[in-house]
Amino acid sequence: MKRRIFSGIQPSEVIHIGNYIGAVRRWVEMQDDPEKENIFCIVDLHALTVPQDPNALRARTLELLALFLAVGLDPNKSLLFVQSHVTVHAEGAWLLNCVTPEGWLKKMTQYKDKSQKQETVLTGLLDYPVLMAADILFYDTHEVPVGEDQKQHVELARNIAERFNHLYGETFIVPEPAIAKAGARIMGLDDPSAKMSKSLAHTKGHAVRLLDDPKEIERTIMRAKTDSGSEIRFSKDPAKAGVNNLLTIYQALTGKATEHVEADFTNARGYGDLKKAVAEVVIEKMEPIRRRYSEIVSDSAELQRIMRMGAEKARAISEPRLVDVKQKMGLIMTA
Repeated sequence: MKRRIFSGIQPSEVIHIGNYIGAVRRWVEMQDDPEKENIFCIVDLHALTVPQDPNALRARTLELLALFLAVGLDPNKSLLFVQSHVTVHAEGAWLLNCVTPEGWLKKMTQYKDKSQKQETVLTGLLDYPVLMAADILFYDTHEVPVGEDQKQHVELARNIAERFNHLYGETFIVPEPAIAKAGARIMGLDDPSAKMSKSLAHTKGHAVRLLDDPKEIERTIMRAKTDSGSEIRFSKDPAKAGVNNLLTIYQALTGKATEHVEADFTNARGYGDLKKAVAEVVIEKMEPIRRRYSEIVSDSAELQRIMRMGAEKARAISEPRLVDVKQKMGLIMTA
């Protein structure tokens, strides 16, 4: 039996190289694994936990689908769909809410962090992890590729699955988080002490976005924060976080071993040489994506076809599990 993989990205902001290195690139690589079945979702319902401009959200959803295709995700190899096109997610989240203790949600680190920054905390922000659990559990998911910041949400999905199975009998597969061992955490170029953020991707100097032109990529990387030294090697010293971040990007995109990465800069004259090399590698990897995206995004009929096909396939997988859950919880099903 193939191991089923489920992961998703919100269409709330632009995708940057941190998302690409830490998640999307891995998705593309997994497509050809004969032992895995991959499901990748545009989680637009999750985007609603903060206010959205409706027209902008619709546009970003289509743009994200086009970007998925541009980076190499193939709808004939992987299941690609939009979350809100499959009602199982919302209905399943309500059913899981009814077995999830409130205290579990209030302990979530992201909820505590984000709620402190908001004057009015919406219920959706608190309940976000249960919707994520529904995304995962109703597809009989074995593995969830996530960054360290989302690992706690997968742990919650595991707890919910185990609690439901205890209350109603074996129903859900208990999923496992799959975290990349290298290159999964790319930091902000303007602040290497904090993870590169989608919400800050428009901030000058913070991130390289996948659709940036070569000149913009070069400007952003050449402005990256480093330190007053000159040694170019991986280090655990917090003062070297900026250099570490640039080396991590370079290593992730070249696929070189640590010693080979450091050897590339043995004769470097300073951080300027490092930044130039990183910029060249990023441009080389991003330019084909940008060209392919421009071709795809204008074909609205094809994007609509792919969304319809994905939704149909997603329903075929998730709806039988939803019926099973409803019956076990005592709901009457019509013939």
